[in-house]
Amino acid sequence: MQSDSHTILSLCGLRVGPGALGAALMLTSAFLFAVMDCLLKALGPDFRVWDIAFYRFGIGMLILLVIFAGRSNPFAGDNKKLLLLRGVAGFLAFVALIIAIRMIPISTALVLFYAYPAFAAVFSVLVYREKRDAGLRWAAVALGGVAVCLDARMEGGLLGQSICIAGAACAGIAVATLKKARETNGPVVIYLYFCLTGALATVAPFLSDPRIPANSQEWLIVLAIILTSVVAQLAMNEGFRYCGSYEGSMLLTSEVFFVALWGFVFLGETITWRFWVGGTMILGSILALNHGKGRRRDIAPAKLLAGVYGEKRKR
Repeated sequence: MQSDSHTILSLCGLRVGPGALGAALMLTSAFLFAVMDCLLKALGPDFRVWDIAFYRFGIGMLILLVIFAGRSNPFAGDNKKLLLLRGVAGFLAFVALIIAIRMIPISTALVLFYAYPAFAAVFSVLVYREKRDAGLRWAAVALGGVAVCLDARMEGGLLGQSICIAGAACAGIAVATLKKARETNGPVVIYLYFCLTGALATVAPFLSDPRIPANSQEWLIVLAIILTSVVAQLAMNEGFRYCGSYEGSMLLTSEVFFVALWGFVFLGETITWRFWVGGTMILGSILALNHGKGRRRDIAPAKLLAGVYGEKRKR
């Protein structure tokens, strides 16, 4: 059977290779996650972690189930244990980061958490025998860019730092298992299992004291959070079809750059030299990592558009 890279995908008259497409999907995901971060800030402190998580996972799952209502079993995926492991690891990473942010400075927490590409690389090499290359040095440069952007200092208690590192390890496991699951599952079914895990874990604390949007503005913000998270997650899941686990996760560190940019454009925050230096380190390392990948063989249109939900591939 002819492989994906034996035919040409034309988007607006441009030839698109797998490296370029994977990078574009990951950067789109990072951009949308940055939008979601700003929306979370606009929502205010009245909504607890459990409220936000339940809206994101529970309502997000309902939206996907409605869209794909024609399927007899929307959770029919290949290797359900792997899909559940990805969901559990991703949810634990989310909870660990939120707990850490409440215990130590947010800049410290984010820099420690963004070490997860290293965990993803180690896990992928040891467990899935993913090929290792020189890209790890660019991951270190990107992490340094995050630290510069955030003006991070290793402050706060050891417990909070340890929880954050544990969250980074869980995120690394989630990324590595996502990359593996994407070999035989579509982005939607992977996200459904993630949503299922998060919804089951948050439904009880949410229902014990639910926070319901009080006005139309809050409803719009909550709906925007749900929609941006769904699209961002699906773009990320699809991106891992074309990126290695730590390559893709490194591309996602550009979320920090986009958050700072959103703060300048919409919140009137001041851009400092740290933004320019850190942003250059992040984007420069991304360009260096993906240099030459766009010259690889192109992607077949049918293969790109097929299997979005998750038809199993022939092994």
